[in-house]
Amino acid sequence: MSNRVYASLAVVLAALFVLYNSVFIVREGNQAVVTRFGQIQRVVTEPGLYFKLPLNFAGADNIQVLPNRLLRLDLDNMRVQVSGGAFYIVDAFLVYRINDAARFRQAVSGSVDQAEQRLRNRFDAAVRRVYGLRNFESALSEERAQMMVEVRDQIRPDATQLGIDLVDVRIRRTDLTDDVSQQTFARMRAERLAEAERVRARGRVSAREIRAATDRSVSETVAGARRDAEVLQGEGEAERSSIFANAYQRDPEFFQFYRAMQAYRTALENGGTTMLLRPDSEFFRYFDNAGGPGVAPGSAPTASVSPEAPAAAPAATPAPPAAAAAPVPAAPAATPAAPAAPALAN
Repeated sequence: MSNRVYASLAVVLAALFVLYNSVFIVREGNQAVVTRFGQIQRVVTEPGLYFKLPLNFAGADNIQVLPNRLLRLDLDNMRVQVSGGAFYIVDAFLVYRINDAARFRQAVSGSVDQAEQRLRNRFDAAVRRVYGLRNFESALSEERAQMMVEVRDQIRPDATQLGIDLVDVRIRRTDLTDDVSQQTFARMRAERLAEAERVRARGRVSAREIRAATDRSVSETVAGARRDAEVLQGEGEAERSSIFANAYQRDPEFFQFYRAMQAYRTALENGGTTMLLRPDSEFFRYFDNAGGPGVAPGSAPTASVSPEAPAAAPAATPAPPAAAAAPVPAAPAATPAAPAAPALAN
């Protein structure tokens, strides 16, 4: 009885072992390559439970699981030379998928590491080739998108031979090396300084033009104002002369008397003035008490001023012009300006 139990148990264990080696599971994001005695039988890309021949240890059926999702390969800190000799530090990456598992196994024995190493070599060479065809400025310009397309197109044929579909290529970073950065900074600084000097030069030219226009406008305005002032002054002088001429023609004797009063005020205003005159000087002809505006110009005055003390002359206020016939005081104090007086000695 026990032998049957052991036999049944052995059969069950053998069945479980055969079943375990006949079943495999393909999970989401993976794919499986089924090989029999080293030959590819089929490729399973859909997730689920599948069967195969048991005894895989004898080479009957083997399963190789490969990723069936997007994979990423990075290249960091690449020192790339562009046309002209300058260098960049470039970071780039590519995204790929294993779309032909059978070819992938035949090319690289299904090894993702080996496939990525071959892709890395081709990726590095393509990036250097594309950068080498550009000048210093193009690598940082709008041509960057076109450069990524060119790199992808150069790698894609080699990736297809590996059973890989190259989805995208991106250049993540493009930086200058330290020495090139210093040179670039110095060149940009010199360009900015030159541009600043050009702006300042244009400003100085504009300032000179504005100042010249302003000075010209000021000169024209001042000249016009002076011209108008001269014209007005001339018209005023002419009007003044006309008024004096009319007044002189109406009463010449009174006009002479009025001018004499002005001269007396100007000459005798300061008490410390010393005058040396002849007793019969024409300057004091209106000092005669008996004379007046009606006295003839050639008659001698009766009153005289001592040459030794001319400052002691009387200081009476003159009569108004309407009373010109009355006796005239000796030293009037008229207010108008006087004409040129005789020679004075201080």
